[in-house]
Amino acid sequence: MLRRNISRLLFLLTATAAAVAVSVPAYAADSQMIEAVNSLPVIVSNITKWIIGLLFGLATLFLTIGGLRRLAAGGDPGEVEKSNSAFKSALIGYALAILAPVLLAVVRGWIGG
Repeated sequence: MLRRNISRLLFLLTATAAAVAVSVPAYAADSQMIEAVNSLPVIVSNITKWIIGLLFGLATLFLTIGGLRRLAAGGDPGEVEKSNSAFKSALIGYALAILAPVLLAVVRGWIGG
């Protein structure tokens, strides 16, 4: 047990040292580039893409969980109900992902973007 913990510690220290050794310094970007990237329409567009990706990912996760629960249910009504709940959550996630651009366009209208 002690030998395993020491081995793990040495591995983590080696990995950390390797990560630090190969790291490079970050340099600031040109100020004109920062202004162009940080304009409000670009920010809202990036947030929209990020939210859509997150929602599609979570909905797919719930769809997978629902399918696995359904496969493993074996006729148990409780597990079938849990799988149905996961399918409903996936459906809601996909619907929100599809409606996210519309909802964020409304928010963009509120803030004057």
